[in-house]
Amino acid sequence: MNEDLTYTAAHNELQEIVSEMENSEITIDELDSKIKRAAELLKICKDKLFKTEKSVQDVLEEIKNYSV
Repeated sequence: MNEDLTYTAAHNELQEIVSEMENSEITIDELDSKIKRAAELLKICKDKLFKTEKSVQDVLEEIKNYSV
C-alpha cells in the first residue's frame, strides 16, 4: 500500500474505479485486482481523515485551554 498517496489522489483513483465498475468497463479478469485496490484506497482515505480529525481536535483543544 502506498501511504505517500495524498487523500485527493486516493479519492480520485477510487472514484475512477467506481466509475469503471458502474460503466461495466472492468473485465472479470480485472475485477479482483480492482476490488483489492479499492479496499487499499478506502483504507488510505479513512486513515488520513481520522488523522486530520484528530489533529484538528488537538489544535482546538489547545486553543480552548490557552490563557494569557
